[in-house]
Amino acid sequence: MNDPSQHFDCLIVGAGHGGAQAAIQLRQLGFAGSIAIVGEEPELPYERPPLSKEFLAGDKGFERLLIRLPAFWAEREVTMLASTRVVAVDAAAHQVTAENGRTIGYGSLIWAGGGAPRRLTCEGHDLKGVHAVRTRADVDQLRAELSGTRHVAVIGGGYIGLEAAAVLTKFGKAVTIFEAQERVLARVAGEPLSHFFEAEHRAHGVEVLTGVTVMALRGDTAGRVAGVVLADGRTLAADMAIVGIGIVPAVAALVAAGAAAPDGPPGGVLVDDHCRTSLPDIFAIGDCAAHVSAFAAGATIRLESVQNANDMAGVVARALTGSPRPYHAVPWFWSNQYDLRLQTVGLSTGHDATVLRGDPAARAFSLVYLKQGRVVALDCVNAVKDYVQGKALVEHGVAVPPDALADAATPLKTLHPGA
Repeated sequence: MNDPSQHFDCLIVGAGHGGAQAAIQLRQLGFAGSIAIVGEEPELPYERPPLSKEFLAGDKGFERLLIRLPAFWAEREVTMLASTRVVAVDAAAHQVTAENGRTIGYGSLIWAGGGAPRRLTCEGHDLKGVHAVRTRADVDQLRAELSGTRHVAVIGGGYIGLEAAAVLTKFGKAVTIFEAQERVLARVAGEPLSHFFEAEHRAHGVEVLTGVTVMALRGDTAGRVAGVVLADGRTLAADMAIVGIGIVPAVAALVAAGAAAPDGPPGGVLVDDHCRTSLPDIFAIGDCAAHVSAFAAGATIRLESVQNANDMAGVVARALTGSPRPYHAVPWFWSNQYDLRLQTVGLSTGHDATVLRGDPAARAFSLVYLKQGRVVALDCVNAVKDYVQGKALVEHGVAVPPDALADAATPLKTLHPGA
């Protein structure tokens, strides 16, 4: 029989943004029951976006990444179960089992497990010096090896890879980005933005190789990565490799318990508009939650963003405190590279037209995405006003003539009929 002390009215699996925010909002909304957060890492919940930016650069100490200080959790009676990995869920018994055999009962379960970095599968993937950027431990290890590193291979031209490349260039490392697609950020941005960032990285000394396939990592006699072998036969020097090719949603335990999941992409587990899974009293939020999005034309998607994790946490907290409100939040993202701040609002997937607003040569511009004449997303580079004002255009799917959007002297807020 379970230890009665190991039963919580609300058990949160995952100590990232979503898990932390769920506990915070439950208490803010008056949830009086017991709450515990189960996390695989030894640390308290912390912000992850700075890992590939300020923390990697050494501009922020770890304490500044904490979402809340230790006293906050104690005062709100949120139990932290750190260094604990949940490997099984028994939906009928309302309990989970940890890797160490420990069982924990729950009234409601919020699964905020996120995901694990997608690993290379080619020869040499397990060599020393091959890193992911997902946890504090990942970055601590990476930083510890930097002093003896000259050539860094960044495999994957997404946000994580580009941000890491920008930081490592500042450290004087010779950086090469390897991207399998024909351009960086191909899955999330239009061509003008991709080409802009490629040019910026090259201007900072980064070698950017697109449309290339990594066949293997070559090691030295000590078992450390020494080179990257490409499908075209080239081998480029690298005594460190950073792999940023996406994540694998951490949902195996839920799926094994019977949670409904998509047959293919986007992966994760399916949730309704209140973030409920198909299992009783089990919710899923954040990176691992596949949901129908009005901002993706009703398609089922997963969003790997702080915004999505936090907003879904609020949806579950309201559902558990008697004030349900369906999930309907405009997606937004950001990325810092060099002195550039990219802010994105909306989802550009499926757009049929783009409008350039401003001049990329001035390093301050926006790319507006349209679908059937309506604004569906904006990518704003050093253009905060466009980002802030453009959100309403995306949220309401406003139809705006392209020539009006292209006039950077016209504030976007004046193009909204309800402004």
